[in-house]
Amino acid sequence: MIAVRQAADLFRGGLACAACLLVLLVVGTQVSEAQQIEDQWRYTLEAPGEGWQQPDFDDADWTEGHGGFGTRHTPGARVGTEWSTNDIWLRKTFSLDPVPAKPALLIHHDEDAQIYVNGQLLATFEQYTVEYKVVPIAAEKRSLLRTGKNVMAVHCRQTIGGQFIDVHVVDAQDVPTLPRPKRDTRPFLSDLITPWGENVTAENVWQEYPRPQMVREHWQNLNGHWDYAITDVQDHETPQDWDGKILVPFCLESKLGGVQRLLDASEALWYRRTFELESAAGQRTLLNFEAVDYRCDVFVNGRLVGSHQGGHTPFALDVTQAVRPGQNEVIVRVEDETEGWQLRGKQVLEARGIWYTQVSGIWQTVWLEQVSPRYLQDLKIATDAAAGSITVRPIVAGDDVSSRVRIVVRDGQQVVAESEGTHASMTLEIPAARLWSPDDPHLYNIDVMLLDAQGEILDQVASYAGIRTVGKVRDADGHWRFTLNGEPIFHWGPLDQGWWPDGLLTPPSDAGMLFDIEFLKAAGFNMIRKHIKVEPRRYYYHCDRLGMMVWQDHVSGGQSPPWTRLRPNPEDATWPDEHHQQFMLEQQRMIDTLENHPSIVVWVPFNEAWGQHRTMEVGQWVADRDPSRLVNIASGGNFWPVGDIVDAHSYPHPVFPFDQGKGGRFNDFIKVMGEFGGHGYLVPGHLWDAQRESWGYGGLPRSKEEYLERYVTSLKMLNDLRKQGIVGGVYTQTTDVEVEINGLMTYDRRVIKIPAEELAELCKILFDDP
Repeated sequence: MIAVRQAADLFRGGLACAACLLVLLVVGTQVSEAQQIEDQWRYTLEAPGEGWQQPDFDDADWTEGHGGFGTRHTPGARVGTEWSTNDIWLRKTFSLDPVPAKPALLIHHDEDAQIYVNGQLLATFEQYTVEYKVVPIAAEKRSLLRTGKNVMAVHCRQTIGGQFIDVHVVDAQDVPTLPRPKRDTRPFLSDLITPWGENVTAENVWQEYPRPQMVREHWQNLNGHWDYAITDVQDHETPQDWDGKILVPFCLESKLGGVQRLLDASEALWYRRTFELESAAGQRTLLNFEAVDYRCDVFVNGRLVGSHQGGHTPFALDVTQAVRPGQNEVIVRVEDETEGWQLRGKQVLEARGIWYTQVSGIWQTVWLEQVSPRYLQDLKIATDAAAGSITVRPIVAGDDVSSRVRIVVRDGQQVVAESEGTHASMTLEIPAARLWSPDDPHLYNIDVMLLDAQGEILDQVASYAGIRTVGKVRDADGHWRFTLNGEPIFHWGPLDQGWWPDGLLTPPSDAGMLFDIEFLKAAGFNMIRKHIKVEPRRYYYHCDRLGMMVWQDHVSGGQSPPWTRLRPNPEDATWPDEHHQQFMLEQQRMIDTLENHPSIVVWVPFNEAWGQHRTMEVGQWVADRDPSRLVNIASGGNFWPVGDIVDAHSYPHPVFPFDQGKGGRFNDFIKVMGEFGGHGYLVPGHLWDAQRESWGYGGLPRSKEEYLERYVTSLKMLNDLRKQGIVGGVYTQTTDVEVEINGLMTYDRRVIKIPAEELAELCKILFDDP
C-alpha cells in the first residue's frame, strides 16, 4: 500500500525536492517483489574528475560496495557499506525492461543528494529523511530513462549527525521490497601497523613457549602458515579446494593474518596443516590451542579428536589415538556468530565507536607436546605472606599407576625448600620469605617432578610463585582500603583493552605485548585493569615478573538490563539457563587458567551493565571459588551488595556518587573510580581511519597543552576523592583503539602522547598521605 502525505508532513520528515517539484509518497508495508533491485555500486570518497556523472566515465579505480551507504544507527538505514566521511560519490548500472509507466525514485538520504541518470540531473534533495520514500519522477524527466541498461550517478553530502544514501528507480505502482543488504566481507583496511608487526614472518611468528607457569623442555610450535577455506555453515565435509594461506595465530580479519575477511554467521572457517612426529609409541600426544574464537571441531588424520566452545581460554586435546609416526594432518573447523548470546567483549559485526572489528578463528598459539602415559596435567599454586609459604597441588592424569611427586623451590639457583609425597597438596615454608609486590616482584622458581614407584622421573615441569596475600582493611575514618601483604595500597592503573591495529586481539609479538606493560610501569602505574579480554598467558607472566597488579575482567556478551549504575533498586537482565551456564563455564575456565598468577588481585565479572544478570549468584560464586582475591562485581555497572568493591564510572573527570550510598549501602565496600578520563588527542598520520570522525570523552582539545591540562585536572580530582575514601582509580586508556583516540599512546604504539617520566611524576600525588 502506498499512502500520500501532506506537504507539511513531508517537511517534518526532512525532505525537500528542489529540481523536479516531485510529489513524495511513503513506502507502505504491502509491496511486491516483482522488480530486481541492483544493490552493487562503485563509490569514491574523494572528489572525482569532470564528467563523473556520464555513462562512459571510467570508474574502474573506484571501490565496489553494496548499498546502502552510511552509518548503522542512522534512522531507517539499511547499511551495506559503511560511509562516515562528509561526501560520497556513487555509480551503478541498472536495467529497466520496460521503463515503468509511472517511474519513481525509492530513496532514503541523509543529507543533501543529487541524482543523475544517464548523465543528466534527475533530482536534487535537501536536508534528510528518516525512512525510505517513493518520489514519482516528473513527466518531463521520464525521457531520461531507457529500456535496457541505465547508469545512475549520485553525490551525497553530510554535515552533522547520522548519514545515509540509497536510491533506486522503481515502478510507483508496484514498489519492490528492498532486500536485506549484503554484508561487506571486508573489514576496514587500515594502513596502521606496529613496529613489531612490520617484522612478523611465518618463520618468527610467536615462537615463545606459551604456558610459562608449567614449562616442559620439549614441545612443537604449530604457528605459521596454514591453509584456510570458507564454506557455508551447513557444510561439514572437509573442503576439496582451499582459498589460500593464513598466518596463525592471527585471526581471519587481521592484517597480520594475511586474509582480512569478515566471517559471517552463515559461514564456517576451515584450517589445515601438517606436522611431523618422530615417534608416538609409549607417549601421549597433546594438541594445545591457546584460544579459538568461538566454536570449533578438531580433526587429526581425518578423525574427530575434540570440540570446544568458548573463544578466550586455552584447551588441550589428547590426540594419541589419532597420530602416527611421520606426517600427520590437523584440520580445524570454526563457527563464530560474534553477537547474540556469545561472549565477545568489544567485538561486533559492524565496528563503530567503542565497538571494534570482530575476531574469528585461531587467535593464539597452537602447539604440541608429548608426555608419558601418566603426566602432570596441571598445577594449583597458593601462597601465604604471613606464613611465608607456597602450597602446590599437582593434578595428575593418565594411566592409573603408583606415583609420587617431588617439589623443589629455588630462589634463583639456590634450593630453599623441597618436599616429596603423594600428589595431594604440599605446603613448603620458605625461610625469610621475600614477598611479592609492585615494588619488589620477587618470584621463586618451582620444579615439580612426577615419579614412578622406583623414583624415576615420569614427567617434569618448571613453574614459579610470588608469595603475597591480597586483602582489605577498614581505616580510622571507616573507609575500606586495599591491602597487599597486610599493608594498605592505592590501586592506580589504566583501562587496558589489548587491541592492536595489525593483529586485533592478538599482539604482533611477545616483545610488542611486553612494550605496553613496561611503558605503564615506567609511567607510575601499579595496576592494569584488563578490560573484557583474556590475554595470552605470557602477558600475566610479564606482569608477575615486572610487578604489575591486574584487575581481570570477564569477557562480556549477551543481553543487558537497564543501566542504573549505583542507584538503589538495580535490575538484572533475564538470561536463559543454557546461556547463563555457558557464561559461568567460561568464567570458571578463566579463573582456572589464571589463578596461579600473583599479579591478579581482583576479579571483575561484569563491566557496566553489559550482560549483567543473576548478579548476586555470580558474585557469590566467584567469591567462594577464589577467596584469595577481591571481587569487583560490576565495574561501573548496576550495584548489588555482593563482593568487595563498589565501582563508579564517570567521564571525562572522576566523580563518585556518594549520595547514592545513603542508608549505608556502600559502607561495607571498597570504593573506587573504575573508569574516568578518556581525554582524546589526535595525532595525524597515526589514525585507524583518517576519514572517519575520531573521538574522546568531553570532545577533543584544541592543543596538546589543553590535552595535558585535562589529564592533570582529572588526576587532581581523583586525588581529592581519595580524601573522601576512594582507594583506586582507572584511567581510560593505554592506547588509542580504532576510532577512539583517547589513549596515552597511538594505536600503532609509535607516538607516546605524554612521556612515561612525566606521567610518573604527575601521579605521585596519588601515593602521598591524603
